[in-house]
Amino acid sequence: MGNLIYIKDDEGNEVEMEIYFTFDANDKHYVLLHEKNNEEDFYPFTYDKDGNIQAVEDQDEFAMCLEVFNSFEGYEDEE
Repeated sequence: MGNLIYIKDDEGNEVEMEIYFTFDANDKHYVLLHEKNNEEDFYPFTYDKDGNIQAVEDQDEFAMCLEVFNSFEGYEDEE
C-alpha cells in the first residue's frame, strides 16, 4: 500500500503503521492500519477531517470493521 503514519502506543512509543484501506460507515470515517512489518494484525481507527485518529474500542463498531475487512479480503482474493 505504501501510506505510512506514526501513532503512539499505550507506552508512548511511536509505531510505524501502514494504511491498509479506508471506508465510511454510519457517518464516520474509518481507517484500517497494520504495523509496517506485520501484515497479519489489523487495527481499526476512526478519523476526522483534521486527520485526528482514535482507536475503535466499541465492540459492535469493532465487529463491523472486522466484517468490512473480511469482505474486502474476500474481494481481493477473487481478483
